[in-house]
Amino acid sequence: MKVKIIKIGNSKGIRIPKVYLRQTGIDEEVNLEVKDNQIILEPIKYKPRNGWNVAFAKMGEIGDDKLLEESTSVNQSSFDEIDWEW
Repeated sequence: MKVKIIKIGNSKGIRIPKVYLRQTGIDEEVNLEVKDNQIILEPIKYKPRNGWNVAFAKMGEIGDDKLLEESTSVNQSSFDEIDWEW
């Protein structure tokens, strides 16, 4: 598809048809790269919880992986102590 380059402020850009964005999975951000005189746009795929396993392993190494239940039980209301059935 032939598209026209348009002026956007001090830069230039193109309009990408919605159908192309949908087909490629591009939503709000892309990774922009120049390779062999070509401009390459790649969708950025964020993975929820990416890197959590490494962070949790580090927490375990330094002993920062303890449950907080004991420290938070001091702040419980009477509802938690009397009225709630555990």
